[in-house]
Amino acid sequence: MYEIELSAKAKKQLSKLDSKVKDKIGAHIERIKVRPHSFVKKLIGTPYFRLRVGDYRVILDIKNEKLVIMIIEVGHRRNIYN
Repeated sequence: MYEIELSAKAKKQLSKLDSKVKDKIGAHIERIKVRPHSFVKKLIGTPYFRLRVGDYRVILDIKNEKLVIMIIEVGHRRNIYN
């Protein structure tokens, strides 16, 4: 089972979201702890992955050798890829 770590930027972005959206994102993050590669998609041109949660995206890095999922950014899909 993977461990979840949040960057300072991700913590700040999550704190600004509505509680309903936060709960939904939290549930999806808990789900990917067992087999993250079956729920995420690789981003082209970067070493990162994305997790889709409705209209929101979670940008993350999976470190398989340490069993760690590092959440880098969280935001609405219209803003997250800029």
